[in-house]
Amino acid sequence: MSNLETEKMLENNSLVLDMRQAVFSRTPLSYRVGNSTLHVQQTKFVSLVAVGGLCALLVLFLVVPGPGSGRSNLTSDLWGHGEDHGHGHSHHRGWFTFYNSTYPLTPPVYSDRGYVKYRIALVSDLDTNSKHPTEKSTWISYLKKGHLTINIESQQDVGVTWDSDLITLTSNMAYGGRGMELSELVVFNGKLLAVDDRTGIVYEIDLLSNKAIPWVILTDGNGHEKKGFKSEWATVKDETLIIGGLGKEWTTTTGELVNHNPQWVKTVTTRGFVEHHDWTRNFEKLREAIGIHFPGYMIHESCSWAEGWQRWVFLPRRASTSRYNEDDDEHRGTNIMLTATEGFESVQVKEVGEKIPTHGFSSFKFVPGTKERVIVALKSEEVAGKVATYIMAFNTSGKVLLPETKVGDYKFEGIEFV
Repeated sequence: MSNLETEKMLENNSLVLDMRQAVFSRTPLSYRVGNSTLHVQQTKFVSLVAVGGLCALLVLFLVVPGPGSGRSNLTSDLWGHGEDHGHGHSHHRGWFTFYNSTYPLTPPVYSDRGYVKYRIALVSDLDTNSKHPTEKSTWISYLKKGHLTINIESQQDVGVTWDSDLITLTSNMAYGGRGMELSELVVFNGKLLAVDDRTGIVYEIDLLSNKAIPWVILTDGNGHEKKGFKSEWATVKDETLIIGGLGKEWTTTTGELVNHNPQWVKTVTTRGFVEHHDWTRNFEKLREAIGIHFPGYMIHESCSWAEGWQRWVFLPRRASTSRYNEDDDEHRGTNIMLTATEGFESVQVKEVGEKIPTHGFSSFKFVPGTKERVIVALKSEEVAGKVATYIMAFNTSGKVLLPETKVGDYKFEGIEFV
């Protein structure tokens, strides 16, 4: 090989080596812009790609339905009992939204002596009297507002005052010629809701326009019934709305078993997705705690989940060791408070105040700011066609802070801090 050919070969090898170094060198490429030098590194490029990938995965997680979406931990195991029946759409996630935890809806008023004033509201169940007296295909319920005052430091000295007027809520929706028999009030996701124990409709109550706006319809039992669910109580757990029925087997007027539909509960998400849960065994455990077995019964119209102490709290409306009888039932009122662990493994029983046989609990709420240690409750009375409502307050040890005080001659079955 000539000297000339050898020199050309060395030059070519040198050129290839320079190209390999340019491609694989760890030294960053440099560009001069004005008086500054920019270094673009491969590691930065890889980092940008990784961050972009993570963002894409996050978007997919929030948008695409997952196998467990639409179900909080409270519905996954039914608190240890029963079965659930979804509607198919319950696993839809949709766009991610934040839960509105505003409570109460109106800011309380504080005084310099330790007193706090809260805005409260009651809602009525007028039963067959809910039919509007003059307007065709219209049903009504009354909303009564007032204030509850408590010494928040001592958690005693509770008082209640009422507005002079009643607000009339109307609806054109009914089942079997009856409607707007509102049996509970509850704040959920920043909105005031009321449940109709006749039609199964969950209404949003607009406090500015005083309108009842239908939101969700709940069907009876496992959800495959044409009849509306007889909703009696509602509470919030894990940012999910839980709505329950009487907790008693549906029987004839003389106590013969018909079905277990009132022993189901419903869970409703903020987007209105509904699931149905069989709580028959849970309700049986509650009444067994005071020695009641079928055909004896216990009727529930009030329940709240105590987040701070992780227990269910029930104030039964009526209880009896004997078979259900429509006339005798009017004298089966209770003064009982039941507390149960999340899975109903353990139930504790306490008495609250004096037992008045014709008075039974129909709704209650924990007073805000008391760490779920003070309860304000309604008691209903229905005897021989005459009705009345009473309000009282007590702590979770059973000490009465406000004795039963008559509200009026309507049956108010829902109370809430608004």
